[in-house]
Amino acid sequence: MQDVIKGFGLILEFQNILLIFGGVLIGVLVGALPGLSSPMAIALLMPFTISLDPVASISMMAALYCAGTFGGSITAILINAPGAPPAVATALDGYQMAKKGEPGRALGLAAISSVIGGIIAIFIFLMATPLLAEIALKFGPVEYFGLSVFALSMLAAMSGKSSIRNLIAGTLGVLVSTIGVHLATGVERFDFGVQELTEGIKFVPVLIGLFAMSELLNQSRTLNDTVERMNAKALRLPTLAELKAVKGTILRSSGLGTFIGILPAEGSTVAAMMGYNEAKRFSKTPELFGTGCPEGIVGPEAANNAAAGGAMVPTLALGIPGSGTTALILAALVMHGFRPGPYLITETPHLVHAIFGAMLFANIGFLGIGLVGARFFSYVTFIPKRFLWPSVFVFSLIGSYAYSSAFFDVWVMLISGIIGYFALRNGFSPAPFVMGLILGKMVEETFTQSMVIYDSNFMSFFESGVFILFMVLTVISLSTPFWGAIRKKYKS
Repeated sequence: MQDVIKGFGLILEFQNILLIFGGVLIGVLVGALPGLSSPMAIALLMPFTISLDPVASISMMAALYCAGTFGGSITAILINAPGAPPAVATALDGYQMAKKGEPGRALGLAAISSVIGGIIAIFIFLMATPLLAEIALKFGPVEYFGLSVFALSMLAAMSGKSSIRNLIAGTLGVLVSTIGVHLATGVERFDFGVQELTEGIKFVPVLIGLFAMSELLNQSRTLNDTVERMNAKALRLPTLAELKAVKGTILRSSGLGTFIGILPAEGSTVAAMMGYNEAKRFSKTPELFGTGCPEGIVGPEAANNAAAGGAMVPTLALGIPGSGTTALILAALVMHGFRPGPYLITETPHLVHAIFGAMLFANIGFLGIGLVGARFFSYVTFIPKRFLWPSVFVFSLIGSYAYSSAFFDVWVMLISGIIGYFALRNGFSPAPFVMGLILGKMVEETFTQSMVIYDSNFMSFFESGVFILFMVLTVISLSTPFWGAIRKKYKS
């Protein structure tokens, strides 16, 4: 309890409150603008927040993550153009309710259900923290190596059209992580005589290129597209009677979303669709879904925001990102000198609780911003893409250069963006690559430490029951997608 109070106390510092508020504002804005996304915003912010206190920096990103999840529902409801993939399910009934002349009511239902879902997920994590801390005490270098290998095997479950594509992208990420001087032997690897490569490939330019520049190139084909727009006079919170009518849907979807978010996959999108389907399945009037049904709005919204909180659990407790956005937060933790995983909970519990405190404040914050800014958000959708995306390009250049004041990083960003663009066009997701880039170093470091401890005897690793457990889980994780494909082919 003392760690919880200390962590939440850090959030109440004036600077941190301002940064959390800024993160919420940016998150809602990027969520409300079709084409922009939370991963892109976090990637662009990284070089500017790296000099901040770790608590302030990570808290701002966590707040942006939460608010961005809700922000995507604004355009889903107002213009039937989801600002983020999870909001696709919200658009099914949210836009229909808006067309009936009730956009404020639809936004209010989305906002309050998102807040409740997010808060429930946070409290579930807080209750589970003592158990996670107890598990952390059993981890040494060998167990960490097993965990890292298992995390890499989860690449197949991350976002993307194909498990094979995800594994290829993750493997390339691991390969890129080996560029530079080996810390144990001092051997220079894959530098090709380029001095800058001896220091390795820096995270920030790669992340900006993969998430911002690649999307810029992708959106350049639709600069002149227009969509039907709808003004919202005000966001209207649901009455107690309306909340009572949908409370079962909100609670059920919140629990479902938290569970799905903990699984290392694209939690929010899957959670939103399942939240919608379960809301329809349990509804007394399923025939009203798709016509502006309140349950069709609160179901996916509660689930996707709960999944955002749930996705932080494997990210912080195991070092396994629960989504593409949490992969970037994981990268930020690494850049601040932290090792995400069980030790993070035992060695820096105040940081973990501060992050969830920031998410709690963010959930309350975006509700307040939504109440006073609904009209503004409807105007934001009028910004022409031909003005919006050149601004993203300028910020990408500034951010990649500002990180280390080196033009080499600008070239890394541009090359990463071009590669990311063609990867997206061919069904590859950037999230597995980022995960491979982060975990590659962790696998190498923990393997080297373990080999030193056991005098280069790999078979001694199997003396650890935890290591054996992770190896079994790794085999299951790698084989599951292939067995699924074989069964599907056999049935067809």
